[in-house]
Amino acid sequence: MQLGRITGTVTATVKAERLTGQTLLVVDIIDAAGTVLAAGMVAPDTVGAGVGDTVLLTQGSAARMAQGLSSAPVDLAIVAIVDRISV
Repeated sequence: MQLGRITGTVTATVKAERLTGQTLLVVDIIDAAGTVLAAGMVAPDTVGAGVGDTVLLTQGSAARMAQGLSSAPVDLAIVAIVDRISV
């Protein structure tokens, strides 16, 4: 799992059938200090996150285990909204 920050939204009127009804968000992968490690990733949101939220991401085949994504063509998913980070 990785930390991320939501930076935008994606509108896709034509998409894979299994993504219908999924909210797609633009997310930057960050470290615990908030430094951007990878920018501009797109992930389906399973928790109701919004722009500016810090989130927890899962990648690879684990992303398809998130709620509602069992057969969707995804390799990154937003699975939690982070309230606080303590290091």
